[in-house]
Amino acid sequence: MKWNDHSKLKDTHSFLSASQHAWLRYSDKQLVERWHSAQAAKDGTAIHELAAQLISRGIKLPNNKQNLSNYVNDAIGYKMSPEVTLYYSDLAYGTTDAISFRKNLLRIHDLKTGRVPAHIDQLKVYAAYFCLEYEVKPADIKIELRIYQNDKVEIYKPEAIEIEDIINKIVHFDKVLRKEIMKEDS
Repeated sequence: MKWNDHSKLKDTHSFLSASQHAWLRYSDKQLVERWHSAQAAKDGTAIHELAAQLISRGIKLPNNKQNLSNYVNDAIGYKMSPEVTLYYSDLAYGTTDAISFRKNLLRIHDLKTGRVPAHIDQLKVYAAYFCLEYEVKPADIKIELRIYQNDKVEIYKPEAIEIEDIINKIVHFDKVLRKEIMKEDS
């Protein structure tokens, strides 16, 4: 058999994918909702890429009180770095939208483009990863976390104990999973 050439599709995924076959049980309405959700996710990725480029180049946007403008302009104003990965282990890491650490103040900003309400726990985990990777005690620094969503900015300043609790959970869960992996490998 001579197979047709589909090399242009390498590393892509079909919307009606065989490996993500839940769509077999969708109604027309569910299918259309999932389609719109997937398109919104693609838009969100593109917006994040644009924001990272603008921040990296120091290009501010017009001050129109909209989500993207607020996020980009604040990140530039606070001299933040976009898309920084924080790493504790192969089981525990994540990439921040924007981060800075200067004068003992850790800032982490997150841009949300979707409709689902954001939760500050994600940013607390990033703060914990930062402290673990750079060996910083949460009690020795100030932390400001911001979520930019729906043209509003949510600012949260966690207590050190909140971050310490997350650090302890990360370290503990990492050990639990490593033991499990070692059992599976032997």
